[in-house]
Formats: sequence, C-alpha cells, structure tokens
Amino acid sequence: MAILGDFLMTLSVFRSGFMACVVAASAFLLVSCTSDKDTAGSSSSSTATTEAPSVPAPTALEEKLTEQVEAAVESVHEGTMVESGVERVSEGIHTEPVLGKGATYRLNLACAGKGSAQLLFTPASAGEKATVPCDGSVVQQRVTTDKPVRIDVNGDVGATGMIAWQIDKI
Repeated sequence: MAILGDFLMTLSVFRSGFMACVVAASAFLLVSCTSDKDTAGSSSSSTATTEAPSVPAPTALEEKLTEQVEAAVESVHEGTMVESGVERVSEGIHTEPVLGKGATYRLNLACAGKGSAQLLFTPASAGEKATVPCDGSVVQQRVTTDKPVRIDVNGDVGATGMIAWQIDKI
C-alpha cells in the first residue's frame, strides 16, 4: 500500500508541475504575441506583422470613368471574351491570361483620365508595345503566342484615371 501511496504522491507532484509548465508556457505565448505598441518607450517588435494593403473605395469620378472605359472596350468586342477587368491607372494592369497555343486573340484597352500608360508583353514576341492615351479611345493589339504570356500596362508618371481591358479570342 505504501508503494501505491508513493506513486499517487509522485503523480500528484508531476501533475502540478506539468500544469505549472502549461500555465507558464501559455503566459509566455500571450506576452510574445502581443504588440509592443502599448508599451511606453519600447522599441518596435522584433517580429514584423504584415497587413494586407487596403484598397480605397472608388470615388464618384472613378466610377464615372469606369463606366466610360467599360463601354469603350465593349463597343469593339468581337469573338469570345477570355478575360477582362478595370484598374486605376496608377495601379496598372498585370495579368497572365491562359491563352490557347497557336490561337489568335485581340487585346482591347481603353483609358480615361489624365496622361497615358505603356503596354508591354512578355515575351515581347506575343504583341507590340504601345502607348495607351487616357482620352477614352480604344487601343487594340493582336496577341499570338505559343507559350505563357504576361501583359503589363503601367501608367506614366502623373497619369490618373481608370483603364479597362478585355481579351477576346478571334
């Protein structure tokens, strides 16, 4: 019986020691996961936190320009639409559409606002470089490729407004 009593006492000591470790580890984790912002005079936290950049809501002018560029692109639509979108000129267009090998496509772009943007293809053989003026007109480019293609449209310095694109299989 004495052995059983010693065993239960050892188990009790082990359990209380184990629980103390669990409580200490939990407290350590809580302290290490909190921000240093609340501590006066402390330096910044050693672990960086990244927050997703917030995209501002479109302004009334951006909504109006969006309607204009979408209508302009839609007015020249031909064939089967593959991909489309609208972006702020300052953010540009950066897309890697899935295009069929050996097929022919037409990229339609319209920009409304101020300034212009530059169209680039990677690989360069997929299409021609072009300037896209932000005057509401449509710029069209033929796209053919046998390998993956990246399309970038970057606003020039100071350019503002909205830019729409649509890729049609023709």
